[in-house]
Formats: sequence, structure tokens, C-alpha cells
Amino acid sequence: MALPVAAQAQDIGSTLRPLRIGVTAGPHAQVMERVRDIAARDGLALRIIEFQDYIQPNVALAAGDLDANSYQHQPFLDQQVRDRRLALVSLGKTLVFPMGIYSRRHRRVADIPQGARIAIPNDPTNGGRALVLLAANGAFSLREGSDFRATVADITGNPKRIRVVELDAAQLPRILDEVEAAAINSNFALEASLNPVRDAIAIESADSPYANLIAVRQQDREAPWARRLLAAYQTQEVKDFVQTTFQGAVVPAF
Repeated sequence: MALPVAAQAQDIGSTLRPLRIGVTAGPHAQVMERVRDIAARDGLALRIIEFQDYIQPNVALAAGDLDANSYQHQPFLDQQVRDRRLALVSLGKTLVFPMGIYSRRHRRVADIPQGARIAIPNDPTNGGRALVLLAANGAFSLREGSDFRATVADITGNPKRIRVVELDAAQLPRILDEVEAAAINSNFALEASLNPVRDAIAIESADSPYANLIAVRQQDREAPWARRLLAAYQTQEVKDFVQTTFQGAVVPAF
């Protein structure tokens, strides 16, 4: 029996099945659920698969277990492509999740005391991004010209002897009570009921260069289903959903 138009599987290679889209839990999953509804009206069926870390969605995509993923920004993808030799590319931009500094004990980064522990993501690009945000707010100084590639070795001035603790990004909201502050990606902050606009003691500006994207394998970049997937995402309907749901904590990048 034929599937209804709104749920037709796609002819991908030699198989007929829904597109498998990898996302991280939280806002990326919420937005992709709305995209799934829009895509269904165009006859494009999506199966959303949630992940709890930043590494496996790219590994799964490169291995052919996913058709696309939606959770990372360009610097992170570039680093993964270099480090893991993955043949992945950006299909198009999706959202900006401004990174924030959060604390249960302090209202400003300047209030963080001597010898404090501050937690940051342990992946290369988001770790550097966190260091830049902390330095911009006076926690310590970084080597001149530092960007998302910065590491703790680039800390050049640390009068408060701040100790930087590097942990998996998804774990950071859970250990917030155990450190003086933590730099948390907004997707994980929102999942933990932390609103970046309301709760962060410091936050990246909305014009952050870290726009998230949909990634696909190189050979699929021009595939008809890939262009239809991007078109379903980059709609005014999705933009309105993001703005209404997240109230400025997530910003459309299209």
C-alpha cells in the first residue's frame, strides 16, 4: 500500500526510507520536529535520532548511519573533518546558540573569587570559545589574537589563579553546583531549564560567528532530498517558531 503524500519515504541510493536526521537532545530536536512537519507537507519523511554528545552524530553521518545532522557550528565541523578525516560538508545555516557563563553563586564574572574552578566544554572549538568569552569578561587574559582555537595554554595572565576544568559539554549543567561558574552551550543550558537571556552572568552577542548548520556527506550536498530538507528548515514558519519558543535565547541564522 502506498504511503500518504505527507509520509513518503525518499529514494536514497538504492533504498526507499525516511531521511535519518541526527540531532542533540533539546532545542535542536524541538526545532527539527517542527521541520519534520513542514517537510511532510512536501512529501519528505524525516526520522529524528537524538544524541547526547557532540562526537557521535558526525561519526554516524560519515558511516552512513545518518543522512544528515543538525547540531554543530562551522568551526566544530571543520575541526572534526581535519581530526577525523570525515568527508562531511555544510548544507546550510540553521541557528545561533549564544554561549553563556552561568553561576549559582555569583552575579558577575568579576565576582568570581581567588582559586575558583570554572568549567568549560572539553571539545576543541567550544573550549576555545568559552575561554574567549571568559577572558572578554575579565576572568583572565589570553594570548593576543586568541580565538576559538585557544587552549588553557594560551592563558597569559591569571591573577586570581582561576582553575579551568574541562568536561564534556553535555555534563556542564549537571555540575554547576560544584564549581564557581561554567561556560555552557545554549542547547544544553535550555535543556537544563537555564535561560541564556535571563540566567547567564555573561553571554555572547547575538551576532556570534558560531552559526549552527545542517551537515551531510560530500556526495549528498547537491542531492534533491538534501535541497528539500534545507528548504523545509529555512522557512519563515521555523523562524517564527524559534523566536516564539526561545525568546531570544536561540537566534535564526537564515
